[in-house]
Amino acid sequence: MQTSSPPLLCVEDYEAYAKDKLPSMVENYFKAGSSLEQTVQENSLVYRRYRFRPRVLRDVSKRDMSTTVLGSPVSCPVGVAPMSICRMAHLDGEMGIAKACERLQLPFGLSTVSTFSIEDIAVGAPNSVRWFQLYIFKERSLTETLVRRAEAAGFSALVLTVDAPVAGRRLSSMREGFTVPGHLRLPNIDASDGIFKSLRTEAANVPYLEIVGSQLDPSITWDGVKWLLNFTRLPVIVKGVLNAEDARDAVSHGVSAIWVSNHGGRQLDGVPASLDVLAEVVDAVGDRCEVYLDGGVRSGYDVIKAIAIGARAVFMGRPALWGLVHKGTEGVVNLLQLVKDEVDNAMALLGVANLDELNRSHVTHESLLPKL
Repeated sequence: MQTSSPPLLCVEDYEAYAKDKLPSMVENYFKAGSSLEQTVQENSLVYRRYRFRPRVLRDVSKRDMSTTVLGSPVSCPVGVAPMSICRMAHLDGEMGIAKACERLQLPFGLSTVSTFSIEDIAVGAPNSVRWFQLYIFKERSLTETLVRRAEAAGFSALVLTVDAPVAGRRLSSMREGFTVPGHLRLPNIDASDGIFKSLRTEAANVPYLEIVGSQLDPSITWDGVKWLLNFTRLPVIVKGVLNAEDARDAVSHGVSAIWVSNHGGRQLDGVPASLDVLAEVVDAVGDRCEVYLDGGVRSGYDVIKAIAIGARAVFMGRPALWGLVHKGTEGVVNLLQLVKDEVDNAMALLGVANLDELNRSHVTHESLLPKL
């Protein structure tokens, strides 16, 4: 007699399911961090060190977890961060994530290294709150072309990744000899001019990531951000900030938001977990721009901890891929709805009816708890 599969009740259940289904090389690529993967581990473990301080006997019979990001209304302060080559998880790929976010009215970031084009996403999820992630490449015309395409396709912001002057050393992927599967293409790259033009006619298993990596520019400074701001009409979010000094520089150069991130532990290993530096960044910028966070978020309870410390919105990465593995678009919808339900539950049990009531008094680091 065939037994039914157990229900997936939390993000970790989706992770276990995906680990069982994905080819080992693909699973390794998605989960890999750089060097010894200390930061990958810390990103998730850090949430256990922040404890809730609930208030009781508050009227939480009606709760509202809606907010805005850069003026766009969203149903919950949860979004999906840009990730590369998502069709390795499921054929729905980035399109499935975009549609899921559109259905639930959550923000979505599309990677330059996506398996669906900028234009595909605009057509497939026309009402989504969608942002485009990019790098300032050595060949500036490539970056400018991508920006113009994002503007024309109705993307509402640019997410400039600034923590990758060179690629991190992801030892596990290096040992596996990872290459992009031959049946997949990266249309944002293939359709752009310059050094990538030859990719259009290359054979299968073109080393896309090596070629993209070779265009990362280690000479980039804040002048590069100024250059971008001078020619785009879209707000610019700087992603990869981990300290107050860089946060203040970002604000002084006119960015619209700061995204606290260590690239999912895939760049410099040994940097702090994102959550541990969030307060520092929030305090440095005050109300001069919005602050977002990613890194190790595995539940709506994690989301609420970050919002209490000062994040405007919190973005998940790998969990969306696990949702894709389960049921494509529907799997991502189910996983994100689960996280939204956890956010709502956390608010009720904390004694807050809306996000404006949430503040640092609702969380404390374990080191500040009374000692017996």
